[in-house]
Amino acid sequence: MNKTRQTAKYIITDFLIATVVWLLLNMIRYHEVAQYEGFPTIRDFLLFHQVLKGEILIPIFWLILYYFSGYYNQPFGKSRINELFNTFVTVTIGVVFVFFVVVLDDLPESFQIYYIIFFSYFFMQFFFTYICRYLITNHALQKVKRKEWLVNALVIGMGSQAAKFRGELHQLGYRIVGFVDDGAGSIPAVSPDELLGSLDDLPQLLIANPVDELILIPDYKSDEATIHLLYSLYHYKLPVKIRLEKNNPLFRAEVKSIHGIPLIEVTTNNFSDAGKNIKNVIDKLIAVIVLICLSPLFFYIAIRVKTGSKGPVFFRQERIGYRGQPFTINKFRTMYVDSDNKGALLTEKDDPRVTPYGRFLRKYRLDELPQFWNVLIGEMSLVGPRPEQRYYIDQIVKKAPYYYLMHNVRPGITSWGMVKYGYAETVDKMIERLSYDIMYYENMSLTLDLTILLYTIKTVFTGKGV
Repeated sequence: MNKTRQTAKYIITDFLIATVVWLLLNMIRYHEVAQYEGFPTIRDFLLFHQVLKGEILIPIFWLILYYFSGYYNQPFGKSRINELFNTFVTVTIGVVFVFFVVVLDDLPESFQIYYIIFFSYFFMQFFFTYICRYLITNHALQKVKRKEWLVNALVIGMGSQAAKFRGELHQLGYRIVGFVDDGAGSIPAVSPDELLGSLDDLPQLLIANPVDELILIPDYKSDEATIHLLYSLYHYKLPVKIRLEKNNPLFRAEVKSIHGIPLIEVTTNNFSDAGKNIKNVIDKLIAVIVLICLSPLFFYIAIRVKTGSKGPVFFRQERIGYRGQPFTINKFRTMYVDSDNKGALLTEKDDPRVTPYGRFLRKYRLDELPQFWNVLIGEMSLVGPRPEQRYYIDQIVKKAPYYYLMHNVRPGITSWGMVKYGYAETVDKMIERLSYDIMYYENMSLTLDLTILLYTIKTVFTGKGV
């Protein structure tokens, strides 16, 4: 199962269909309109520079629209009903846009011709696009059904639960590459030839074996140990699923099981595929605009920070971000130099470590502005749970093990927790704030992101950032 190849099939087919359909529509436009506007032959019309430009740009427009619809995000495991709905909605939006931007410039002899052109375009674009998509998807589903295409899974766990679950994995279309000792000290319940090694051997095993997913079937008795193991698996940048019973506290958020089996996808979130793509583009676009348009403000703040107290302009600190990956967060420095020599300390109200100008920056959240660079390079988003230091995460997961869900989305410059709760001065308050971020995780949408951004703007202009 090659995801790149499968995605390429959809993209190439969609592009060819859009090209052919636009050509057919231009033939209709010629017979209904263009031949009465000075084009003696259909060849003259099709070779007209505006028509040729459309023959190139219109198919590209369709690919961009299909990208934003999220159709290409998951090339395998598609639902044919969802595929039908996605194609219908996207084609409707696209045809309406093209009709009003391009086709409406035509001046037919009768208003009825507009209806002919519009519905001809819609029918051809939808019918041919969906039929080709259906054939590709159905071919993939048949391959999976006949066990010709299987998902290669490496199982982390070797105890009785892992051995018992082997049959259910086969029913779900998995091919078990092997089992890995999870370090829980369990007695192996799988055969020696199936046991490929320990967690220390994972990097070599992933190189030596074709692995599509990691499946964690823990034998640990404590959730804290399971979470620690889970975080270590994020490092490999593969989809991770975990088998849990529904009374497990790790089920704190609304996560999806697979075909009713408690195999939980822990490296995805509840955002729609279309929403993810739109959010990603908006993040990058706004980051570029802010970094360019507010560069004079950046320069002014940098001078004030530098002249206000001894030390660098920027404060950089390692935080844990998307899929548990560490990254360096950027802020304007608001504290005196060497304020964090005693280790990780949370900022308190009227904290003496904060400089006078730093207090102003915090009040209006201006110290966060350099994080737009983190957004631009893909480490952060405009909206998402605030990233924390590893030191505090280790403390949080002891009381709230479901914190791992926060790493299924990119951390944000602002968050629902920051808007509704604000800064947290203790670990317990961080856990209280976490409830808002869990609420965000369960209800992620572009509308909610916009709401949070509006609240954040209000906070900035009213100076209620502290």
